[in-house]
Amino acid sequence: MLLPQIRMESQMAKIAISTTPGKQSIKQPKADIDLQPAKVAMEINRTPGKLTIDQTKAWEDRNLADTFRFIEKIAEEGYQAWLEGIARLAEQGDELMKIENGGSPLADQAKENSESPMYEVNVGWIPSLFSVKFDYEPGNLDINWHLKKAEFRAIPNKPVIHYDRGRVDIKIAQYQKLKIDFANLTFKGQNFEMNI
Repeated sequence: MLLPQIRMESQMAKIAISTTPGKQSIKQPKADIDLQPAKVAMEINRTPGKLTIDQTKAWEDRNLADTFRFIEKIAEEGYQAWLEGIARLAEQGDELMKIENGGSPLADQAKENSESPMYEVNVGWIPSLFSVKFDYEPGNLDINWHLKKAEFRAIPNKPVIHYDRGRVDIKIAQYQKLKIDFANLTFKGQNFEMNI
């Protein structure tokens, strides 16, 4: 006995996809740079040194000082000699007041007053040691720098971007299909029979 059969054949649908990738290019132009260097100034202040030589004492030692200074020196020496004379006379007067104490003050004073004083002998044209005075004021040097900042300016440039969009194409490569077939199938009706 043959059994009825249903036969089905199916075909799946197929999709075809093709892609074109996107392309991107980026170019970065260099920045524009403006650099203005600043001038540097240097200021120099100089005070020269000063050397002072005082020979007044050396000239005085040689008796070659100026007239006013020479008169002043002689007057000072005379005043000093006068004071020493007064002191000597006062001392001798005190000795005479005490004559009763003994001794021979009159003879001693006569001898002392009759002796000539001891003078200091020196070569007249050689001044004394260290009679020339030196004074030195050192100079000064000031250096000042006036620094200024350099002017720097950078102007950035925007990047250049170019983009080609990608594409996706979708197509149906194969359509779906369904085939149905019957085998050994009979239809029985009244007074007839039919194969389907």
